[in-house]
Amino acid sequence: MVREVLQGTGVTRVVVTGAGGLVGSQVARHFAGLGLDVVGVDNDLRGELHGPSGSTRASVARLLAEVKGYQHADIDIRDPYALNTVIGSGGGAQLVVHCAAQAAHESGDPTVDWAVNAVGTVNLLEAVRQFAPDAVVVVLSTIKVYGLAPNALRYNETETRYDPHPSDPGFGEDLPIDGPHGLFGASKTVADLMAQEYGHSLGLRTAVLRPGCLTGPDHAGVRAHGFLAWLVRCVATGEPYQVEGSGKQVRDQLHVADVVSAVDAIWRDPPEPGSVFNLGGGRGSDVSVLEALALAEEATGRRAVVEHVPGRADDHRWWVTDTTRLRDRYGWKPTVGVREIVAELADRWRP
Repeated sequence: MVREVLQGTGVTRVVVTGAGGLVGSQVARHFAGLGLDVVGVDNDLRGELHGPSGSTRASVARLLAEVKGYQHADIDIRDPYALNTVIGSGGGAQLVVHCAAQAAHESGDPTVDWAVNAVGTVNLLEAVRQFAPDAVVVVLSTIKVYGLAPNALRYNETETRYDPHPSDPGFGEDLPIDGPHGLFGASKTVADLMAQEYGHSLGLRTAVLRPGCLTGPDHAGVRAHGFLAWLVRCVATGEPYQVEGSGKQVRDQLHVADVVSAVDAIWRDPPEPGSVFNLGGGRGSDVSVLEALALAEEATGRRAVVEHVPGRADDHRWWVTDTTRLRDRYGWKPTVGVREIVAELADRWRP
């Protein structure tokens, strides 16, 4: 597969890792739609870890069938030599969007978390440093880099949610990133810091986006990753949904289209190397697990089947993203609300 992406057309070349996933596939479609050369990297690790429901094979097949000029490299980011070839081919990438990750909170194998998230990210950064040093590099990180710091806030508890105060704007980038993080969060924190340092210390044009809950109608959510997509799927299909802990944990939701617009803004006007931006829907798009179940029942017309299980020790009770830094730098703002997101997901899974 690598040999097939060696040649370029002379226009801007974009490499998207994790191209079969929720964000990667939409990023690939967006930049291909602008007439750019797009090479997607994805080896369907999700399918290996999460089974057929998590597989990215169908998504990649749609990209190849529907997106003019899209090229695909079925390689593993843990393989530095294959990455070197893809990043350096066709005259070298001008934009690299790193969406590939082991993104589930419970992979079952810490060595996979480390090898994919930490080592894979450094492999990518080093390939850019050697073969495309002028490229803009956007790295998708996670709010899990903040560990349990959000839980130090005092929260009010209602029947359906935790909340510090309705006027609280959420968490910004100045929140400490000390642990504990959970094994997944720790591996992503290393990747996040290395992406920053390749900018600060080596001058690569890196920008780190720290998203919370991202979703959209094509999201292949699974139990261990993709909270809202998995929840709506379970309600729509009648599959039991496992509520971890109280179900009052709150997350703001962000539609994948708004993630793509943030990536596009960074590409057009790169920030200082090593810059970090939190990325989320913010106040107004926040919803607890219990509230999401009610929205899903309303959207699907079905009653949720619920099972209660113990909560995760590293789970945030409340997370709402303060995106002031991204808004001030780029004028970016989310455009799709949580009710619309739930309705789109319900349309996908409604029998």
